[in-house]
Amino acid sequence: MNNFKAPRNIPIGKLRPFEGHPFKVKDDDEMNSLIESVQMQGILAPLIVRPIEDTSDEYEVISGHRRLHAAQKAGLETVPAFVYALDHDAAAIALVDSNLHREHILPSEKAFAYKLKYEALRHQGASCQVGTKLRSDELMAETADESARQIQRYIRLTKLLPEILEYVDNGRMSLTPAAELSYLTVPEQHNLLEDMRSEDCTPSLSQACRLKKLSQDGLLTPEELAEILCEEKANQKEKLRIPMERIRGFFPKDYTTAQIEDSIIKFCETQYRKKQRDRDAR
Repeated sequence: MNNFKAPRNIPIGKLRPFEGHPFKVKDDDEMNSLIESVQMQGILAPLIVRPIEDTSDEYEVISGHRRLHAAQKAGLETVPAFVYALDHDAAAIALVDSNLHREHILPSEKAFAYKLKYEALRHQGASCQVGTKLRSDELMAETADESARQIQRYIRLTKLLPEILEYVDNGRMSLTPAAELSYLTVPEQHNLLEDMRSEDCTPSLSQACRLKKLSQDGLLTPEELAEILCEEKANQKEKLRIPMERIRGFFPKDYTTAQIEDSIIKFCETQYRKKQRDRDAR
């Protein structure tokens, strides 16, 4: 790998984002803080870029998309960057490796990052069905804090509709059931999304596995999908929890917990009926 020993000051207009890079660049509070830092101190950590093929002086960003955006917002004309002569696959691997250590990474970002690196390794010949070479996901697992199986689950997320993947990003759906749902066809996913929105719920792992099996067997009708999704899940039942010490004094000392619960329910029913009678009397 050829590289320059010192960073260059490269005009921002000559820099291009890495095509299809999976990490989002958001105008949020963290970005505002970065912009302020750039305005006061400049770019402290140079970007990493590579020359774009068939151009004389244009570069593709490998690491530093957020710093580049902050520099643009801060009004800088040039940014410091280390230039490495990398092909596309090597650059993709370097891009993913340089970003996965970040503290805040969305599941969708990790999913598309793993997919990008997986495909780059395959292009390089790292994936092989014979001999002693490791599969791409196994090779990735050696440098990640996740198993090859977990990496495959993340890559499966890239098969989901963006609207369903957003449920994973905002924490409303876990990785494993989402990976199972990725095997549904696109029309089936659209039906699923509609039911998830109308019922305000998400499938459990068990339900996701059943939906996957029905889909693979060609038996997942919209009616079957809705019936499974509407099943009551134990972990989604609302529960009211009241510390016993707050209510024990209102009941006889020999009352059991079940008797106290029954008394509270009866009291609520009595109060509800009284309100109904008062309303009717008006």
